[in-house]
Amino acid sequence: MSLRVVPTLTDLNRGFWTAGREHELRLRRCQDCAYWVHPPSALCPKCRRRRLQWVATAGRATLYTYTVNRKAWNPEVPVPYVIGMVELPEQEGLRMTSNIVNCALDDVYIGMPLRVTFEQQDECFIPLFEPDGRGQATEDI
Repeated sequence: MSLRVVPTLTDLNRGFWTAGREHELRLRRCQDCAYWVHPPSALCPKCRRRRLQWVATAGRATLYTYTVNRKAWNPEVPVPYVIGMVELPEQEGLRMTSNIVNCALDDVYIGMPLRVTFEQQDECFIPLFEPDGRGQATEDI
C-alpha cells in the first residue's frame, strides 16, 4: 500500500516522475535561455519559448524552510513528518516542496545540506530529500 499520492503521468511531467529510475532528479531547462523550469511547464516563463528539455540536476539542495506536520490527516500516514521547501543550487530561487526523510526531527534546520533520494510507487519515483553529510549543497557543482 502506498502512503504517498501517486501522480498521474502525462507527457508534460513524465520526465520528472520517472527519472529516479536512473537515480537522477531531472527538471526541464530552456534550451534558449538556460532557465530551469519547475514545476514542469510547456513553455519557459522567462523567455516564453517552448524549447525545453529534461536535464539532470546535481541532486543536491539546501533546506529553505520547513514545517513539521503532526496532524494525522490520513490515518495510514504516520506522524510527525517534515514537509520542506528545498532550494536547488542550479539556479537562484529554484525551489521544490518535498519531504525530509532519514533525519530526526530535532536535527532538521534551515540551511541544512540535502541530497535527493527516491521512493518508488508503481512507475513513479517520488523525490525526497535526506541529510547530505558531504558539506554545503553548493560545493562541487
